[in-house]
Amino acid sequence: MDKQKVAIEDFAKIKKLGSLTLSPSGKKAAFTVTEGSLEDNGYHTDIWVYDEAHTPALYRLTAGEDGKAPVFLDEDTLLFPGDRKKRHTGNAAEKETVYNRIPLNGGEAEPFLVLPFIASGLTPVSDGVYLVSGMRDLSAPDLSGLDEAEKAKKLKELEEEKDYEVFDELPFWINGRGVTNKKRQGLYLINTATGENTLLSEGKFFDLHGFTLDENHTKVAYWGNEFESLNTQKARLFVYSLADGSRGEVPLENRYRVGNAQFIEGKLVFTGTTGEKYGSSENPAFYLCADDLSFTLLAAPDPSFGGVGSDIAGGGDSTSGGDGFYYVETKGYHSAYSKLTLDGKIETVADDINIISNARGKAPLVFFIGMEKDSPQELYVKKDGRVEKVSAFNEEYMDTHEVAHTEHFTFIDSDGVEIDGWVLYPGDFDPEKTYPAIFDVHGGPQSAYGEGFFHEMQYWAGLGYIVFFCNPRGSSGKGGGFADIYGDNYGVRDYNDLMEFTDEVLKRVSQIDVKRVAMTGGSYGGFMANWIIGHTDRFAAVASQRSISNYISKCLTTDIGYYHNLSAIQADPWSSPEKMWAHSPLAYADKAKTPTLFIQSDEDYRCWMGDAVQMLQALLMHGVPARMCLFHGENHELSRSGKPRHRVRRLKEITSWFDEWLHRCE
Repeated sequence: MDKQKVAIEDFAKIKKLGSLTLSPSGKKAAFTVTEGSLEDNGYHTDIWVYDEAHTPALYRLTAGEDGKAPVFLDEDTLLFPGDRKKRHTGNAAEKETVYNRIPLNGGEAEPFLVLPFIASGLTPVSDGVYLVSGMRDLSAPDLSGLDEAEKAKKLKELEEEKDYEVFDELPFWINGRGVTNKKRQGLYLINTATGENTLLSEGKFFDLHGFTLDENHTKVAYWGNEFESLNTQKARLFVYSLADGSRGEVPLENRYRVGNAQFIEGKLVFTGTTGEKYGSSENPAFYLCADDLSFTLLAAPDPSFGGVGSDIAGGGDSTSGGDGFYYVETKGYHSAYSKLTLDGKIETVADDINIISNARGKAPLVFFIGMEKDSPQELYVKKDGRVEKVSAFNEEYMDTHEVAHTEHFTFIDSDGVEIDGWVLYPGDFDPEKTYPAIFDVHGGPQSAYGEGFFHEMQYWAGLGYIVFFCNPRGSSGKGGGFADIYGDNYGVRDYNDLMEFTDEVLKRVSQIDVKRVAMTGGSYGGFMANWIIGHTDRFAAVASQRSISNYISKCLTTDIGYYHNLSAIQADPWSSPEKMWAHSPLAYADKAKTPTLFIQSDEDYRCWMGDAVQMLQALLMHGVPARMCLFHGENHELSRSGKPRHRVRRLKEITSWFDEWLHRCE
C-alpha cells in the first residue's frame, strides 16, 4: 500500500495526550485524548483510563463530554470540570465551575460539586473536603445581600461595561488568560458538609501560582506573588496546617522566586531562583525547609524543567511526591523523569522514550506520555524496569503516512561549543537531485528541539523540502552556562551558532540548493527571523512568527516585558536605550533585503502585535517585499492550539510564501 504524504490539516488527525493523573493506589491512570475538528473549528477532548486489572486495560471513559482535567475522587471514581447542563449565565459576575462525577465502571457523568468561581486544580483532601484554586475579581461588585431587582440592575450595568477595560497594575494582561487586571487566583478549602468555601490564601493582593498537599493530607504548601503595590510583586511561600489552621511562612527574603514545591517524607522542598547569575532565565535549585521553615540548599543540578518542543503534544505537571521530588527535565535533546531525595541525590526514574511530556508514579510502577523517535504521543508504563507502550492512538496514522526521519549530528562552533542539529529528508529523497530547504528556529530561547513528531516539519518534508533545525546556545537542556546569551551576547552567540550550523548543513547535504533556502521561527525564533534579515541576505525568504523587533517598546507592552525582557537585554529604555536599540532587529531593518512574511495574532500578549507591525512597516518603507497575516482572536499559542482553520491558514501562508520566493530563485 502506498503511504500518504503528511497533509497540511493532519495535525487535527493526530491524537494529543495530556493531563495524566493516577488513582490513590497508583495502579490506575486517567488522561485526556484531544483531536481537532476542521468542521467544528475546535477540539474534542475525552478522558481515557488505563487499568491493568480491567478488560480491556485501556478504555474511553467519556464520549462527547468535553472531559478535561480528570482527578480521582477515590480508586473507582473520577471528577472532571464541565458545564454539561449549561448552568453558566454568561455573566462574568456569576461564573461558576461544575465538577462532574463518573464511575470507572461506566455510567453517565453527573454534576457533583458546584463552585461559585472559575476553579482549577481540584484536590481531594478527605471525605467531602477539597482544595482548589479559584479566580477572584477584585474589581467586581459584591452582589451578596442584594434583592433580585437590585441584582438584575447591577448585572445589566456590568453587561454594559464589557466594551472597556481598566489597567492600573502590572501585569495587566497575560497571554492565554487575557486581561488579568485586579484578577487574583486564591487557594480555597471546600467543605461540602458545611457548605463553606474558605479562602486560605488571605490577603487582597496575593495571587496564587500553585499548591501541593503532603502525603498524609495534613498540611498544604502554597506559593505565589503578592502585589506590594500596583506595580511591584513579592514572592511568598506558605505552609498551612489542615489540622489546626495554623500558618507559617518560608522566609524568601524578597530574593527567591518559587517555581514548584513538593513534600518529601513530610519535609517541604521547593525549587527557587534568585536571578543573580542568569537573570529571569536562571535554572532553579532545590531547597529543603526545616520544621521552622528556614531553608538550606539541597541540590543545584542546573535542571531544565519540562520536555522538548512539539506542535502536536499535550502536557501536564509531573509531581508524585512522598518519597521524593519528581519532575520532568530536558537533558540535551532528550527528556527524562527524575527524582530528588532528601539526601540531595537525583536518580532517573524513566528516560526510555525520546520525549516525556507528562509522567506520574513511583517505582515499581510509572506511567508517562512520550514520543518515540519521529512518532506522536502514546501512553507508556514502566514496571519493574521494563517499558511497555500501552496505547496505539496514532499507530494507524503512522502506518498509512510517509513520515520523514530525523538525522542527528553534532558540530563544534567557532567558540568550541558542541551544538546538536538535525536534518529531515523528503521520503522520496534522491541523492542525485537538488532540493529547496527550510531552516526552522525554536522559540524560548530556553526551549529545545528533540526527535519527536513535529507536524509542520513533516508537512514540508512531504512537499519536497529538506528541513533542518538545531539547539543553539540559549537553548535549554545543557545548563545555565549554555543558555546564557543575555546582555551583550543576545543576538551574537546565538546568531553565530545558527549561521555556522547553516554552513555545516550545506556542507554535509550537498543536495540543498543554496539559492533556495528559507528560514522561519516563532517567538524568540521570530526575533531571530527579524534579526537575520537585518544581518544577512543568504535566505531566499523568511517567515517571522509572533516576533520581537523593538525591545524598547516590547518591554513596555507585553506580559513579561517589564521583567523578563529587561533581564534578557540587561538594559532599560531610560538608563541604556542605546543598548536596547542595539539588540532590537528594527534597528537594522534598513539593511534588510529578504522577502519576509509576518504571522501574528491580535491577542498575543507575549509578543504583542506592535512589534510585528513596526517591522512590517519598516520593510515596506524600504522597498522590501513583505506581507502580514493577522489572526483575530488568537494568542501566542496559534501554531500549537489555535483554531484548526487558523492553523491551516497559518501553515498555508508560510508554505505559499516560501514556494513563491524560492521558485523565483530556480
